[in-house]
Amino acid sequence: MKEQILENVIELHVEQGTERLDRWLSSQLADLSRSRLQKLIDQGQVQINGQVCGEKQHKIHQGDRVVVTIPVVQPLLVEAENIPLDILYEDSSLIILNKPAGMVVHPSAGHADGTLVNALLAHCPDLTGIGGVERPGIVHRLDKDTTGAIVVAKTDQAFQHLQAQLKAKTAQRVYWGIVYGTPKTDTGTVDLPIGRCPYDRQRMAIISVEKGGREAVTHWQILERLGNYTLMEFRLETGRTHQIRVHSKQLGLPIVGDPVYSSGHSLGVNLSGQALHAHQLSLIHPVTGELISAIAPLPENFEKLLMILQKRKNACF
Repeated sequence: MKEQILENVIELHVEQGTERLDRWLSSQLADLSRSRLQKLIDQGQVQINGQVCGEKQHKIHQGDRVVVTIPVVQPLLVEAENIPLDILYEDSSLIILNKPAGMVVHPSAGHADGTLVNALLAHCPDLTGIGGVERPGIVHRLDKDTTGAIVVAKTDQAFQHLQAQLKAKTAQRVYWGIVYGTPKTDTGTVDLPIGRCPYDRQRMAIISVEKGGREAVTHWQILERLGNYTLMEFRLETGRTHQIRVHSKQLGLPIVGDPVYSSGHSLGVNLSGQALHAHQLSLIHPVTGELISAIAPLPENFEKLLMILQKRKNACF
């Protein structure tokens, strides 16, 4: 039970049983997500009986005194910037954009400006405050060098509705990617949990749920076989960080140009990152209830790479 709250310090006592620390904290502190609690544990913000505990799998026992310190978040001062946006759909409730490679979605350490949020604040001045100070309107994210369709809410109602759709898996996200290698079958599913890599915090990896991984499901199918390469379509059931990139690597089919999970030459195309594109986004409009489906055109470098591979394939026949 919760005993005392002093500003950003929460003191708890374990009344009964034995359980993993992160799971127990999640049951006690409903206002904080389990992922947020796990980050606090990783950051050394959780003490058990006066000692810092940095392992979320640690077993707590009856009588333990647990103290959680929640650092005060200093909101980022996000300025509007007049950056051109490739708009696929827009109305008073939401906007769907075709994000270019190299653009970070929201400000973070090392990316204080030039982000999608900076551009959105110039285009939609009323966006401030919707869904959070640092990530106004952002319902889901795309990696910096992943291109394609991303939806942003323009009202609180739309934000909550769209988040609920993603959680209920009624919003559909379809990606196209070019991978090294050729699958033996034409379709498949990867159902493997993903978590932070224990020896490299910048990477994600296949991590069991028992060790803190989260459910991750990716459906895939072949669109075109291209010799030693393949154009593939990916459909997400979940939206974990780097999900497609990690699952592709696990299949032995890493995404071409991925600087983290792959290696190899660029095939004569100057890719800015991985050849992965959010091709289509389908969702239910939060006000009208209509189905909206937006298709993001392939970026120039992706198309160029695809044409080179198609020519090489045809030249072999």
